[in-house]
Amino acid sequence: MGQLEDGVWRAVPRKPSAKGEFVRIDAQMRNWIRADGSSDFPPEAGRYHLYVSYACPWAHRTLIYRAIKGLQDVIGFSVVSPLMLENGWEFTEYPGATGDRVNGFTYSHQLYTTANPRYSGRSSVPVLWDTQGRTIVSNESSEIIRMLNSEFDAFAKPGDYYPEELRAEIDAVNTRVYETVNNGVYRSGFAVKQDAYEEAVHALFDSLDWLEERLSRSRYLVGDRITEADWRLFPTLIRFDHVYHGHFKCNIRRLVDYPNLFAWTRELYQWPGVAETVNMDHIRTHYYASHENVNPTRIVSVGPDIDFGAPHGRGN
Repeated sequence: MGQLEDGVWRAVPRKPSAKGEFVRIDAQMRNWIRADGSSDFPPEAGRYHLYVSYACPWAHRTLIYRAIKGLQDVIGFSVVSPLMLENGWEFTEYPGATGDRVNGFTYSHQLYTTANPRYSGRSSVPVLWDTQGRTIVSNESSEIIRMLNSEFDAFAKPGDYYPEELRAEIDAVNTRVYETVNNGVYRSGFAVKQDAYEEAVHALFDSLDWLEERLSRSRYLVGDRITEADWRLFPTLIRFDHVYHGHFKCNIRRLVDYPNLFAWTRELYQWPGVAETVNMDHIRTHYYASHENVNPTRIVSVGPDIDFGAPHGRGN
């Protein structure tokens, strides 16, 4: 992890709380694309570009929405190398990485200082970039997927994953999932005190048990219609047994030990366009080789061998 200080990138160690807890910093670039003309960013084909890491679950959300909304020809994307070391995310050569297809930058932090020369915060992905204004629209994944869901309807496939009548329930599920699962795996893996780790890991598995029971009663997390709640959970679960179970010590149970969650994960993986957004080599390489404080040897796991393409048995 690192940040820009006076225009210079410096590696900065994560700062846990006094209790030894991992503390996530909120995204800072939070503008909106609006189809109704109420913002400086109207939806236009070819104008916007996503900067992502295949390894990052937050960036993965945006790639999924680009695929399921059929926006591949509307919004381009660039993929960083999976290694995030002293220079942060880099556009270096690595199988599956693309380089910066728009600006030709070497480091992701150059996006931030181009958008704001005085910027001195974290350089994270995803980044939704405005090629016309050469600036960042947003680096908050939860808000980017809402834009892709509803603001590009003139170009997108039909489908609303945040329908108004289900928003209260979706938001409630999202809140628990974010706090204890999406961020819970990081709170477990980056804890530096035993009590902080145990508090996080037990909350994580309490929520996985709750989700398993929920999926025993309905096909998706909010009834029988796939919604944003499902797509926000999926990037964490597709990574779970490969990196979070071992690398982050989230090892009370595995995803494959949960019949409903594992079948649900396979179903979402097999959704049209989604499998192409999953790159397990980038995922394993990033986590095992980038987090020296967690894995000092940087030896990358070669397993487990899980067939997410196997029949899921959750209907047609």
